[in-house]
Amino acid sequence: MDSFHFTLEFFTSLCLGLGLAACCGFRVFVPLLVTNISYLAGYSTPGVGFEWLGGWVAFAVLASATVVEIVAYYVPVVDNFLDTLATPLAFIAGTVLMTSFIPEGQPVLKWALGLIIGGGSAGVVQLGTNLLRLGSTATTGGIGNPVVATVENFFSVLLSILAMILPVLVAVGIFLFVVWVLRRLVAR
Repeated sequence: MDSFHFTLEFFTSLCLGLGLAACCGFRVFVPLLVTNISYLAGYSTPGVGFEWLGGWVAFAVLASATVVEIVAYYVPVVDNFLDTLATPLAFIAGTVLMTSFIPEGQPVLKWALGLIIGGGSAGVVQLGTNLLRLGSTATTGGIGNPVVATVENFFSVLLSILAMILPVLVAVGIFLFVVWVLRRLVAR
């Protein structure tokens, strides 16, 4: 029974980390802020070494960064520049979030999973949103970009919250989305 419990806990943690990490591809700071709030509310507990993510200083920094990021995506030209900055930041944030939710174990394994699964899923989602914004800029001259930003904001907030509540369901949805994006890229 204990090994089943550990396996179920590990699987759920992987799903939670995957869901939140992938949301970093929509907005870098929203999933980090949602995670911070869940720690502050006592809904979840920070992993060993990630206690900083559950503090009030992190809340102040992440809340400020979230507001700036969301507002900046509505500014023409700045939105495309932010995509350039957000790509490596999403990868890093996805790696950190994924790693923070993996139960204790071998540090090399935790960080490898965080890098591959967390950073990879955040990177793929970020690539998809970059392509969407690029297409919007090319076809509408940037006029349609606020619509794209609104959709990204909506999915980042909604999926980050749902990942906390229904981690397996969100992880399956994110996995299917990542496969779809990769298949479309390979087809081109």
